Amino acid sequence: MEIFNPDSHIDFMGKRKVVAILLALVILVCLASLVMRGLALGLDFTGGTLIEVNYAAAPDLGKVRATLEKAGFEEAVVQSYGSPRDVMVRIAPRAGEAKLDSATLSNRVLDVLQKASTGKVEVRRVEFVGAQVGGELVEKGGMAMLFALIGILIYVWVRFEWRFSLGAVLATVHDTIFTVGFFSLFHIEFDLTVLAAVLAVIGYSLNDTIVVFDRIRENFRRMRTGTVAEVMNASINQTLSRTIMTSATTMLVVVALFFLGGEVVHGFSLALIVGILIGTVSSIYVASPLALWLGVTRANLMPVKRVEAER
Repeated sequence: MEIFNPDSHIDFMGKRKVVAILLALVILVCLASLVMRGLALGLDFTGGTLIEVNYAAAPDLGKVRATLEKAGFEEAVVQSYGSPRDVMVRIAPRAGEAKLDSATLSNRVLDVLQKASTGKVEVRRVEFVGAQVGGELVEKGGMAMLFALIGILIYVWVRFEWRFSLGAVLATVHDTIFTVGFFSLFHIEFDLTVLAAVLAVIGYSLNDTIVVFDRIRENFRRMRTGTVAEVMNASINQTLSRTIMTSATTMLVVVALFFLGGEVVHGFSLALIVGILIGTVSSIYVASPLALWLGVTRANLMPVKRVEAER
């Protein structure tokens, strides 16, 4: 296949404007969703109680939700997980329920569900997170992402020319917005495991970008002819097989985790799947084109010749 040929000559830079427009539109959609809809924050961030119950027969989620609303739990989130007989109920903290511990609350919910069901209902797991703890996690999670981006900026700035550094950081920001925006757009729960996956995506995306940048720097010094765009094109083609094989092998593990890992790691693995896909694209069509548009030249990456003053 051509994509695995180290001597391939795919014109990536020639298509950069079209791809840039498409990616910009997608990012605008993600940003609009984040502003208008926000994130479906999990209990890790909002606080509240999570109750997992098991039914003898697969229940109607709509009826379960209506039953809880009738009992006073109007904002309860009900969804199935694992098997059709397993139901997860999330209850946000309320002023009237502030003094109830998780055991008392779960017993009330179980009692309501048991009365409305003809079969047996069992509690599998109960988890409680305080609202104050959730707020602290939101703040610390945001700071973790910010410090990660600042660290990347400093690292790449030291290792490469500043235009490449800015291109790498903007590509990483692009991947982060896309991944978080995906969860907002499809209203998928965003919890601590997803945040951990987003931080992992930042590192993964940077790794791909650094490999391409290293080859670009080498080719600037080896290829005496050719424009900047042609040197970048050649570098991306030379590292393409490595990029695809790395992404493919990582994706095999993550996809297996998504389908076989269970509900607990579902969001984590989904964020990695989205992040790996967009990170692979950004290492080709975001980082290098941004450096090109910022005006990087051959002279920026050529070694500086030291001229000793003549005595």
